[in-house]
Amino acid sequence: MRSTLGLVGLILALAIGYYVYTKQIDQTQGGISPKQQIDLAGVRSDLLSIAQAERLFLATSGAYATLEQLQQAGSIHFQGPGRRGYLYDIEIDGNRHFRVIARPADPSRTDSPTLFIDETMQISVR
Repeated sequence: MRSTLGLVGLILALAIGYYVYTKQIDQTQGGISPKQQIDLAGVRSDLLSIAQAERLFLATSGAYATLEQLQQAGSIHFQGPGRRGYLYDIEIDGNRHFRVIARPADPSRTDSPTLFIDETMQISVR
């Protein structure tokens, strides 16, 4: 009887530990799926690539470029304004400032954040 009670207690403790562990994992991942995490990592990489291309374009031509100009120059290697479920746009202010914006292609997706990067090379999330 005593060993059975010990076994039930052990199983109960393991079940509680598993429940707490799964809840902690959900909170650390922000409740987003692994595919969304991969897409967001890709979008961050794209933003860094575009921002680096802007810096190089400024060094060679003295002004920042639009997304189309960067694509035509071969500075970025994807076609069209979007990728990975995001649309990219660049706001430029001559040779002083740029901001690359990655917005979800589907505006009804509230679980997908909008990301920004500027000449400081810092990615911000909204």
